[in-house]
Amino acid sequence: MTYTTDTTPNLLFNIDSADAVSVLTAQFKRLSVDDRLALLWFVYTEIGRSITPAAPGAARLQLAEGLLNTIKQMQPQEQLQVMRDLINKVNTPITRSYGVLSANTKLAFWYQLAEYMKEGKVIQVPSGYKMSNNALKVMNGIEQLDFNQQITVLRNAAADLGVDPLA
Repeated sequence: MTYTTDTTPNLLFNIDSADAVSVLTAQFKRLSVDDRLALLWFVYTEIGRSITPAAPGAARLQLAEGLLNTIKQMQPQEQLQVMRDLINKVNTPITRSYGVLSANTKLAFWYQLAEYMKEGKVIQVPSGYKMSNNALKVMNGIEQLDFNQQITVLRNAAADLGVDPLA
């Protein structure tokens, strides 16, 4: 995947740091499905090393293990479709199963999914994929945040995915 921030303007130049999380969360939601997937993958691979230990619900990842194992056993194109369905909030058994997880468990779910991608157990972002300028701006903005704000943006993004069967 092509990624650079050298030519990406400073997204947070005129944004109060207290508002940065909500601004970046809203901008993330406006990205294309594939840009959101690529951004999640890249954020987790770049700054994700400390996400799982930092997420209080990460210890409850076993609640999502069955779902993760189901995804691992799928064919690559099916895995990609499941990820797109999660982002698009398509009502399926998998998106509903994801929807009942806590926000912290969802955060840990995406971290583990990124780990599986790196290990080749789950389809990866194509090596030639180029994120849009808007996605690069969001990535740049996330990188400018302090660690707790980065976690909050990622938690907000992960929590908003899937289908809540109780809603």
